[in-house]
Amino acid sequence: MVDEELALGERLRSARRARGMTLRALAERAGVTESFLSQVERDVSSPSIASLQRICRALGLSIAQLFDGTPRGGRVVRRGERRRVTYPGLGAVDEFLTSDVRGRLQVILSTIEPGGGTGAEPYAHESDEECVVVLEGTLDLWVGDERFVLREGDAITYPSRVPHRNTNRGDRPARVLFCLTPPSF
Repeated sequence: MVDEELALGERLRSARRARGMTLRALAERAGVTESFLSQVERDVSSPSIASLQRICRALGLSIAQLFDGTPRGGRVVRRGERRRVTYPGLGAVDEFLTSDVRGRLQVILSTIEPGGGTGAEPYAHESDEECVVVLEGTLDLWVGDERFVLREGDAITYPSRVPHRNTNRGDRPARVLFCLTPPSF
C-alpha cells in the first residue's frame, strides 16, 4: 500500500517553501495561527478537514493536489497501490480509489474510527455533487442545518458546496465511500 500517513506535515512545509512563503504569511492567508501551522507541519497537531482545506487553498492547492503524484497504472488502482492519507487527530484514513484528479470522478474509501470524523467545523468544496455510501458501521452527517444518521447500506447525495461534516458516533469503525464529481478533495 502506498503510505502517505507521515507526509501531511512534510508536504505542507514543502509546498509552503516552494512558494517562498513564511509560516506567518501562510497562517494569515489560511486563517489559522502560526503556532498551529507549525505544529501541523511537524505532525504534532492534526488539522480538521476544514482547516486543512483553508491551508491548501492558501497554497493554491486542493487536498488531492497536495498528495497527487503520477497516476499509477492508468485507470486501474490496485488495492496495494492506493494513495492513503491518515488524519491522526481526526481518527480517519482516506484511500483514494481513483488515480487521477484530472478525471471527472473521485472516489475515496474512508475508515473512520469511533469518535472520529472531519472535525467540528463544517466545510464545503468545489465539487458539484457528492454521494456518500456507508459500507460498514454508522455515520452522523450534517449537510447545512440537517443531520442524517446513516447506517450500513444507506446512501445520500448532496451538493458539495453546502457546508457539511461527519462524525462516527458508533462503537466500531465506519467504512464509507465518498464519490465526488468533479474531483476537488
